[in-house]
Amino acid sequence: MQSDIKIEQNKQARTLLRSMFDAAVAAADPFKVLAEYLPEKPKGRCIVVGAGKASAAMAAALEAAWPDVPLQGVVVTRDEHAVPTRHITILEASHPVPDARSEQAAHDILQSVKGLGPDDLVIALISGGGSALLALPAEGITLAEKQNIGRQLLHSGAAISEMNTVRKHLSAIKGGKLALAAAPAQVVTLVISDVPGDDPAIIASGPTVPDSTTPQDALRILDKYNLDVPDTVRHVLEKNTAASSVKHSVNADNRVEMIATPFMALQAAAEVARAAGVTPLILGDALEGESSVMGVMMSGIARSVQEHAVPVRAPAVLLSGGETTVSIRAGTNPGKGGRNTEFLLSCALALNGQAGIWGLAGDTDGIDGTEDAAGAIFTPDTLARGLQNGVAAEEFLKQHDSYSFFEKLDDLIKTGPTLTNVNDVRLLLVL
Repeated sequence: MQSDIKIEQNKQARTLLRSMFDAAVAAADPFKVLAEYLPEKPKGRCIVVGAGKASAAMAAALEAAWPDVPLQGVVVTRDEHAVPTRHITILEASHPVPDARSEQAAHDILQSVKGLGPDDLVIALISGGGSALLALPAEGITLAEKQNIGRQLLHSGAAISEMNTVRKHLSAIKGGKLALAAAPAQVVTLVISDVPGDDPAIIASGPTVPDSTTPQDALRILDKYNLDVPDTVRHVLEKNTAASSVKHSVNADNRVEMIATPFMALQAAAEVARAAGVTPLILGDALEGESSVMGVMMSGIARSVQEHAVPVRAPAVLLSGGETTVSIRAGTNPGKGGRNTEFLLSCALALNGQAGIWGLAGDTDGIDGTEDAAGAIFTPDTLARGLQNGVAAEEFLKQHDSYSFFEKLDDLIKTGPTLTNVNDVRLLLVL
């Protein structure tokens, strides 16, 4: 009887957590949220440009909302994220490390906004992942040099804001340069945020947003993480001062609309919890730090809920968003894993099989890092089931092989590309 109760409780916990995650993703569906943020229809031409994991879906949603407006333009999205459109050209390119298609896409997008007038409108559809997909190097820098620095940044433990600061100053299109090319046309940027703080200058490295960072900031970040930087790149950064002029050379009516954010997604997940009689507590939508450290910290809060009813009384769910990092130690041969599965494995180890606590974490774009899973789920018996399957959680965490651990337990969450991206959603359910 006791075993049957545990099985049913496990099933209910899994179902609730997955429903909450699905609600968070649905809250950022372009077809549900984009139309209400559209500007007045233009007197002149309407050019649509964009970049990011959600850009193709955003383009299709725009066409559906404005069937009577002759739209044209180019957007670029990640491989396998394209959707059918009638008029807007959809390109695909590589992510997270750019390739030659990323360079060509950025060139095509810049060309599409040239020669516009003040009665013309540019709608820029921007979402996470756009930085890698718009890879037009600044003059004096090669794509190979950008690719090499990008790879180093991905393994350095740098925050996404730091990565994008560097990307902007190595680019001929980011940091507001796309808006500059479109002037004097008005540029309305519709953004699905995937970054802590929802700063539009950081999302996709802000191709239509004036940049407050400097080339010197980029150099400091490169030096902070001891990256191998060619002399040619250093020379470009040392001489480049163009970004400071962008905000003075564009249409004064340019504006940015944030149409979906991590906090909106967490609020949608919280509503599912309330409907199930579980108290949600949103701890924040911009939590950053090392994934494994975050796992230990969050497990401590979950224990406090269970043992002391602080900061909330059970039954409750702790929700958080943002983007953690996984730093690969020197000499480590990393396995398969992402920041969400690493967080979960660390959390499960810290809880050590404590009854009544379950966790789910996933990237709302459907891809945790570079693997084919959005994330995973852990249960009170995760560690025990691991040992039954001949896998010790400690060793898999040490080798950054969390994907393989959860794969062996059949606890990965695979959604496929969701065609949106509001960063990670982490959920800890305490009963």
